[in-house]
Amino acid sequence: MPELTFFLAAGTAVLLGATVQSSVGLGLGLVAAPVVALLDPSLMPGTMLIATAALPVFVLAVEWRNVDWRGLAWALSGRLPGSVAAVWIVATVDPEVLAGGVGAMVLVAVALTVRAVRVRINRGSLLTAGLLSGFTGTATSIGGPPIALLYQHEEAARIRGTLAAYFLVGVVMSLGLLAAGGELQSTEIVHGLWLLPFVAAGFLAGRPLCRLVDAGRIRVVLLAVVTVSGIVLLVQSALG
Repeated sequence: MPELTFFLAAGTAVLLGATVQSSVGLGLGLVAAPVVALLDPSLMPGTMLIATAALPVFVLAVEWRNVDWRGLAWALSGRLPGSVAAVWIVATVDPEVLAGGVGAMVLVAVALTVRAVRVRINRGSLLTAGLLSGFTGTATSIGGPPIALLYQHEEAARIRGTLAAYFLVGVVMSLGLLAAGGELQSTEIVHGLWLLPFVAAGFLAGRPLCRLVDAGRIRVVLLAVVTVSGIVLLVQSALG
């Protein structure tokens, strides 16, 4: 069983992150990954990937009709090579350097979006977003920004459903590749499983908020969440 300090601190972060993600589509990794990394860096990214694998199951139970299945297929096609590359990077590159690079990339993408650069959802953009998301998600457990930026102009329910389906398959893919590469330890799995009750509680807390999130609001919230994720990664890199 994890230490009480870890259980309470990480559990609270997971609860808050799951609440945000169940209402707007992403946020669990953003809120909880830095906390877990600060408490015990050796538990990353496996522990957070285990925790984030459960939430999409809950979301899909109510949002599966809104999934963009065609777009999902193309995005997942890009996720695989991105995840494979990340497994090699995790084993060879300093985690702080990696976090800083990913954070900078996320902030550049947000800056372009704010300047009204709207990327069309097509095969090329989906493959690219999936590739980037696979890389960042497997390496840092924060893989939502590329896909979220691509779908930010869609309806709120479509965003939540599509991101949930993407996260579920993508996280399972990342965990499998990390395990095959010898980068997933039993302690990461155990700690991740202990955090699952907090994930379930966050989902239940976030569902009532869905009624308050329309197409306009969800874009603002998504941009804010993605921006903070980039800043968090940069700060994590600097502190490391």
